[in-house]
Amino acid sequence: MNSRKDTSEPKADKAGVRRHNLSLVLRTVHESGETTRAAVAARVGLTRAAVSSLVEQLLERGLLVESGKTFSGQAGRPGTVLKPATTGPAGLGVELNVDYVSVCVADLGGAGRVRRTLPLDNRALAPVEVLRRAAAIAADVLAEAADRDLRPTGVRLALPGLVSHGTVQQAPNLGWNRIDADVLFDRALRAARPAGTPALPVASDNEANVAALAELWFGDLGDVRTFLHVTGEIGVGGAIVLDGELLRGAHGFAGEIGHLTVLPDGPRCRCGSHGCLERYAGQAALLRNAGARGIDTLVRRAEEAEPRVLAALEEAGRMLGVAVSGAVNLLDPQAVVLGGIYPRLMPWLAPAAESELARRVVSGLWTPAKGRLRAATTTADTARGAAALVIRDILSDPLTYAP
Repeated sequence: MNSRKDTSEPKADKAGVRRHNLSLVLRTVHESGETTRAAVAARVGLTRAAVSSLVEQLLERGLLVESGKTFSGQAGRPGTVLKPATTGPAGLGVELNVDYVSVCVADLGGAGRVRRTLPLDNRALAPVEVLRRAAAIAADVLAEAADRDLRPTGVRLALPGLVSHGTVQQAPNLGWNRIDADVLFDRALRAARPAGTPALPVASDNEANVAALAELWFGDLGDVRTFLHVTGEIGVGGAIVLDGELLRGAHGFAGEIGHLTVLPDGPRCRCGSHGCLERYAGQAALLRNAGARGIDTLVRRAEEAEPRVLAALEEAGRMLGVAVSGAVNLLDPQAVVLGGIYPRLMPWLAPAAESELARRVVSGLWTPAKGRLRAATTTADTARGAAALVIRDILSDPLTYAP
C-alpha cells in the first residue's frame, strides 16, 4: 500500500489566475502613474494580447482610464497612455489625534481629492463621543466625495496609542484603554453617512505607522527604503520601515519611541513610566517648557530668539537625539524622518539632535553633513496614508471592489 501523501500545491483555476493578473496590471499602472500596454507587458512578463484583454476589463470597470498617445521614439504605432481612474472606487482615511481630526478621500492613484481637518480637543470627551464626532466629519466628506463621483470602498482609522485588531489597547494621551474603536466608529458612521451610500468596512492602525507609510508612498525619500519615522504631536509616535515594509513587531506595537526612557529618574509619564522621550519632546511638553500657548506662538517666539523658547527647543532636540541615536545603533536605518510638528521646528531642534547623533552613533555615519535627519514631506499626511491603505486593498483584488 502506497502511504505517500500528495504535498503539491493546489493549482489555481483560470478565474483565479485572471483575478491575480488583473491585480498585477492595475498595480503596475498605479506604481507607474501613467504607462502603456506595451510597457506593462514588458514589466510583468505577460503577452501584449493578454495585457490588452486585462486592460479592457479594467477600463470597463472604471478602474483605469485612457489619456492620449505616447511616442517611444521607436518604430510602430504610438501607445495609448493608461492611468488610474480619478473617479469611482476610492479610499477614506480618518486620522483621529489628541487635538484634531483629519479626513481624506484619495482616488485610485493616491491623490488626496477631498480633505477636512478640524481642531478638536478629544481629551475631555468619552471615546464614543470622540468617535461619533469623527464619523460626522467623515460623513460630510463622503457627501462631498459623492458629488465628485468618488465612491470610497472602505475606511481606515489612524489612531494614537497601541492598536490591535480594531481595539485601542492603550492611548495614554487620550486616556483610552481597551476601546473597540472600529465597532464604535462603524456604528456612528452608519448613522451619519449620506442616504443611499453603502456601509463601509472599517479597520484601524497606529497613526505613526500610517504616517510612515504615507512618507514611504508619497514622500520625497529618493532611494531610502529603510528609515525611522518619528511623529511629534501631543506625544511622540514612531514607526520603523525596513526595506519598504513596516516593522510591526510580535504584537503590532513596534516603534513606540515616545515611551523610550531618556532619563530614568525623569518626570512620570502618562504611560506609567518615568523620563519618557515625549515628556521632553512632545508638543505638550514643548509648549509647557517654552511657556507658549500653541505651535504658531512657539515658532514666532523662536524666530524672535526668546531665551526660554530656544532653551526648550534645544532640550527637546537633545532628548530626540539621545532617543534616536539608540534606535539608529539598533536598526541602522538610512534616514530618520521627523513628522507632525517637527518640520516647522527643524531650525531649532535639528542642531542639538544632530549633535547627539554625531556623538552617540557608533558607525560614524550620522554627521550633520550627511543629511540623514530630515523633515517629513508636507503632502505625505497621515489621513492620506490611511486612505491609501484602502486603495491597496482595491489594487490587490480589483474585482471585489469594482462596480
